[in-house]
Amino acid sequence: MRRTTSVLLSLSALLAASALTVPTAVAAPEADRPAAAPAGWEAVDATALARITGEKDARRAPLAAGDAAATAAAEPELLAVQSVRNNRFVATEKSYAEPNTGVQRARSTEFGGSWESYAFEWDDASQTYALRSLANNRYVAVEKNYTGSAQNVLRARSTSAGGWERFVLYYNETLDRWALQSTLNGLYVTMENGYTGSLQYALRARSAEVTGSWEQFVLYDIGA
Repeated sequence: MRRTTSVLLSLSALLAASALTVPTAVAAPEADRPAAAPAGWEAVDATALARITGEKDARRAPLAAGDAAATAAAEPELLAVQSVRNNRFVATEKSYAEPNTGVQRARSTEFGGSWESYAFEWDDASQTYALRSLANNRYVAVEKNYTGSAQNVLRARSTSAGGWERFVLYYNETLDRWALQSTLNGLYVTMENGYTGSLQYALRARSAEVTGSWEQFVLYDIGA
């Protein structure tokens, strides 16, 4: 039987597609520019991630009742992500129609299985992570070319990991939380709690700084 142990992830999704409701207008992302590591945060490689995860007290994710698929054996590198802002788990919307397939949203009240599971794959050469969704086996990309309130939305749609799919993982020891920074635009991943409609709770790489719970997440380490 699978257990899930949590580690706080400071990481700080849906496109405005033709078939989906367009959300109310919001401020556009700040101009693309590299963002330096915020005070109190440090970049974390695969070795440090494993060490920090192992040092934390074990927690169990609120597994959805009766979810047989979620009890299958899992690999140690698999993670579930929960938004600190709204206490919901990030899910891959694999059933949405194109071009919205695979959008990332913090919308699940329970951890139910593959829809909320990710493999954080470390690349030593670039010192970055790629996030592979277990829901559709696709890598999460930052949609930099989208416009309006969907610009820089995160979507699990890539079959391989390149610049659009690379993230730096930061850890704050004092807060015991994590943050993700896109290498494509240098901005931090944020959960859009203030959105409405189809983009509600979407994840976007649009913050120049880690300002609080909008950019912070709980990371659950899914162990066997």
